[in-house]
Amino acid sequence: MVQPSIIFLIQCPDRKGLVSSISTFFFKKGFNILSCQQYSDLETGMYFMRMKLAMNDIPTTRRQLEDDFEAFGHPFGLKWSVHYSDRTQRMAVFVSKTSHCLYDLLLRWKENELECDIPLIISNHPLLEEVATQFRIPYYYLPVNDRNKKEQEEQIRALLKQHHIDLVVLARYMQILSPDFVREYEGRVINIHHAFLPAFQGGNPYGRAYERGVKMIGATAHYATEDLDEGPIIEQDVERVNHECTSDQLKQIGRDVERIVLSRAVQAHLERRIIVTGRRTVIFSS
Repeated sequence: MVQPSIIFLIQCPDRKGLVSSISTFFFKKGFNILSCQQYSDLETGMYFMRMKLAMNDIPTTRRQLEDDFEAFGHPFGLKWSVHYSDRTQRMAVFVSKTSHCLYDLLLRWKENELECDIPLIISNHPLLEEVATQFRIPYYYLPVNDRNKKEQEEQIRALLKQHHIDLVVLARYMQILSPDFVREYEGRVINIHHAFLPAFQGGNPYGRAYERGVKMIGATAHYATEDLDEGPIIEQDVERVNHECTSDQLKQIGRDVERIVLSRAVQAHLERRIIVTGRRTVIFSS
């Protein structure tokens, strides 16, 4: 059985004594520290920490803990967030026509590899409703075109709020979200791009990779931002290929990489192992 825990994600300008000061704060509060991971970026002078505390017999209210930590961290310039493991995150999956990433996420979720609830799947095509039905997840078909894009996105927003969604996963959802949407869900929209970014941004990356005769096929999972395919990268991987591979074979190889990369990124987010810093991410081990 997994022990209930509290996770603090912290970033601030680096200075001497941070580990001691932060650890002492929690010790004086009566918390048992389960793990502490840290990273100092020597180029930027920034410090990053993931502190995991035991939540059994929590010695204070959550509000009081957060208020006290805010007061403690102010002189250090701490930017932080806190997450409680007894609150299960709720994830929405967006898809279009391709099913491989959707199937992979749902199978991992069914096998309890992804600790979350999935209350709905949203698509701009009806083709994958059968997949949702297999896993008994409501499927919302919301068609979109150049004339109704704003209205369709308003429907999406309403559904996400209705279901109290914490994380949106674009599992090959082939629509560009509006700047307003990605700002509203900043740091909570994960996209899988079927290329090793920053190479082959935009559409048809496998076709363009074939034309260039690439020797590696890759995939990139990143947080969505207003700039297409420019968001902070969470996970990447590649597979070697050669001149004998056709364009279709590159797509098949790429699909396998996409599944793995997306699932790793989603898992890292759900486990609260990611700190976003500008256009980059710091990702701690599990």
